Amino acid sequence: MVLDVDKTKSTSPKTKRKLPEALETLGPTIQRLRKAEGYSLQDLSGESGIAKSILSRIENNETNPTLSTVWKLSQALNTNLDELLNELDHRPVIMSHHPAAQLPLLISEDGLCELRIIGDIETVEWAQVYELNAQVGGVLRSAPHPKGTVESLYVRQGIAIIEIGEMSVEVGRGEVVRYRGDLPHEIRSVGSEPLRATMTNLRR
Repeated sequence: MVLDVDKTKSTSPKTKRKLPEALETLGPTIQRLRKAEGYSLQDLSGESGIAKSILSRIENNETNPTLSTVWKLSQALNTNLDELLNELDHRPVIMSHHPAAQLPLLISEDGLCELRIIGDIETVEWAQVYELNAQVGGVLRSAPHPKGTVESLYVRQGIAIIEIGEMSVEVGRGEVVRYRGDLPHEIRSVGSEPLRATMTNLRR
């Protein structure tokens, strides 16, 4: 079995999605900056390359835009990410707390690898964080993630070998390796003790 841990999100135009509290000010902020520039939705669409219908949904908090989309909007609105996201700093200190039993868990085909999703599910479109636990001899095979994805693996215990095509690299305790996640790849636990590692996927 090849694990594909990517998730896609879609929102029907007829159903307004309830965004996380931290993002509730993003839509109104974009609308305010758009009007300050004297742009219509069509104007902003032309400047940013983002469809008018999507812009309307963003402004009405009907969708959760990716970081790439927010960056394009910041450029089109002659501002920067810091200013555009400034109002999000009013979010609570503790934003969420999930007991272990609530964290999604994926098991490899050989039953020797566990991949637990520990990152924010709301950022899964552009940033993912996982906890990897693999018994000696375990192999975690992954299908290609979306184009531009960079995967990082930080090994806290054991030894891992990352294989991508004909290339491979060995990573030991305390080491980090970054590699293309948009190609088929696998992680092997080859040390004398179980592999414990943190994995992140970032889409550029």
